[in-house]
Amino acid sequence: MIKVVFFASLRERLNISEVRLDYNNQQSVNDVVSSLQASDERYTLLIEQDVLSAVNHTLCSKDEHVKDGDEIAFFPPVTGG
Repeated sequence: MIKVVFFASLRERLNISEVRLDYNNQQSVNDVVSSLQASDERYTLLIEQDVLSAVNHTLCSKDEHVKDGDEIAFFPPVTGG
């Protein structure tokens, strides 16, 4: 099982804060995104260029390896000022 969490505007746009996804040999964050998209078209927004990802609280690229039990987070870029 993979726990997928969404933060800030992504949570608002998806109208969900987290989802549990069965681990089906997904190898990367991109594979997790593909699995989510296959289940619901609204997850297409996760392929936007500016969406950031983290695996187990560590910022990473969408090519990052994942395994059963991981937590994957998606969030918009943080801006300051």
